[in-house]
Amino acid sequence: MAGLEFGLNSFGDVATDGGRVLSDAETLRLMVEEAQLAESVGLDVFSVGEHYREGMVDSATPVLLAAAAQATS
Repeated sequence: MAGLEFGLNSFGDVATDGGRVLSDAETLRLMVEEAQLAESVGLDVFSVGEHYREGMVDSATPVLLAAAAQATS
């Protein structure tokens, strides 16, 4: 039996900061920071859903995961 893994999944929904809706670029930067945080606290997995609708910024999951991979070890 395989060991238990813990991780973080993001759905790519547009973030807000004090009521201000962040730009897509800001939201994507935050998602990369989430991947870095997941790594720094020892999580095993960072995953991203793929959505094609308004209010979601993760329609290019491979590109987002490539950015996260570049920013982590």
